[in-house]
Amino acid sequence: MTDVTIKRALLSVSDKAGLIELGRALGQHGVELVSTGGTAKALREAGLEVKDISDLTGFPEMMDGRVKTLHPKVHGGLLAVRGNAEHVASMQEHDIGAIDLVVVNLYPFAATVARGADRDEIIENIDIGGPSMVRSAAKNHESVAIVTDPADYARLIAEMAEKGGATSYDFRRMLAAKAYAATAAYDSMIASWFAFADQGQSFPDTLAVASRLGATLRYGENPHQSAALYLPVGPAANGIAQAKQVQGKELSYNNYNDADAALELVSEFRDGPPTVVIVKHANPCGVATGATLIEAYEAALACDSVSAFGGIIAVNRPLDGPTAEAISGIFTEVVAAPDANEEAKAIFAKKKNLRLLLTGELPDPAREGLMMKSIAGGLLVQGRDNGRVTRDMLKVVTKRAPTEQELTDCLFAWTVAKHVKSNAIVYAKGGSTAGIGAGQMNRLESARIAAWKAKDAAEKAGWSEARTIGSAVASDAFFPFADGLLAAVEAGASAVIQPGGSIRDEEVIAAADEAGLAMVFTGMRHFRH
Repeated sequence: MTDVTIKRALLSVSDKAGLIELGRALGQHGVELVSTGGTAKALREAGLEVKDISDLTGFPEMMDGRVKTLHPKVHGGLLAVRGNAEHVASMQEHDIGAIDLVVVNLYPFAATVARGADRDEIIENIDIGGPSMVRSAAKNHESVAIVTDPADYARLIAEMAEKGGATSYDFRRMLAAKAYAATAAYDSMIASWFAFADQGQSFPDTLAVASRLGATLRYGENPHQSAALYLPVGPAANGIAQAKQVQGKELSYNNYNDADAALELVSEFRDGPPTVVIVKHANPCGVATGATLIEAYEAALACDSVSAFGGIIAVNRPLDGPTAEAISGIFTEVVAAPDANEEAKAIFAKKKNLRLLLTGELPDPAREGLMMKSIAGGLLVQGRDNGRVTRDMLKVVTKRAPTEQELTDCLFAWTVAKHVKSNAIVYAKGGSTAGIGAGQMNRLESARIAAWKAKDAAEKAGWSEARTIGSAVASDAFFPFADGLLAAVEAGASAVIQPGGSIRDEEVIAAADEAGLAMVFTGMRHFRH
């Protein structure tokens, strides 16, 4: 494949950033500039000579600009195979000149949707001519260069400088690949808007998902696995993927995964008191609220100080110096916070490997969205678990109703259990987790493990008793047998919150009554696999 000298360029951009610099660089190589509407106006105002697209096609721009580049003299100039005698003859017969370069970025559809425009304006911002030119130019990349990303202007200028005004085949092939990715992403945003926002569908016949590479990671869960971070194209909730990294080593796959789990859980408390979440291997090992952030941190750490080593911490308040100092007392991989003051940043700066992530506003835990998991031969898709339980939704099923404090502890434990891998058991007391049992194959073992952890924490802290004494216990799904409940009784729990719905509910309720427990049903479960 040979280099192609650029003699004529067609420019039509919504984003004018870098346009003038590119136009001047093309002019220095004697390139004829052909342009449309606002792009032509911007180039002329910069003193560049430009031919209007209507002069090329012989037709005026019409229908509010909807029809301007959809013309044989445009697409013939893009699609003609230069070495094909029949194509060349057709060009000569119909006075079609070759176009060697197309610079296009598309109508701002995503931005229009994001700012809440009405339906008519959104529809008007669906680009038709732009994607058509992009696809034509990209298909004929053997002869035509197509630039869709302003970030590539500098590369194009450098390429032409090196090649004396020409482009190489490898460069054009690279641009073509980016161009088709750009139109695919653009069309996916439009398809998603039509399916979800306009038509109100939950699961459209075709699920179009577009993402762009955010970072290539060192490796995946294990060193032999490759990994990368992709970011959504178009409107999306901000989260760990968009957080600003202030310091520390680059984030690994596991760091992202664990930090996301921590942020999602702490976001449940974004409107609540100061809250700290400590996560290890995507499971919370300590969660607490307090009058201050440092008080919450100390209580969360006390729940399981062993697991917290090398963990991930997320907080729902801007970090202050005392809390940062306390966190620096043990090895921590990542700290995520809405913000941090200068004192906190200075303290963490002494820990060169610690990653500090500033997230800004915490994501809304009640937001809608889709969760996806690849399986062999397919993709499992479900709505986010944004289910929330309020006090008026609870059903008291035991003879004894919970006290106000027990009810508060139940709801706290329930909120945490939602974010613990199934089978999940969470003991909580006074706004702090007492023990967490995660990911066991049966609920009884989770209850026992959580109780054991609470006892171990008490011994390490020198407390007279485990915090499970007088605690509330949450189960992410119903107790299939009374044995799991009895393990909680043995641990000292006085109240239980669970979904209910087992064929043995009456047996479990009877066991709770016999033990003097208060138990409430939520009618909602929170499996998390």
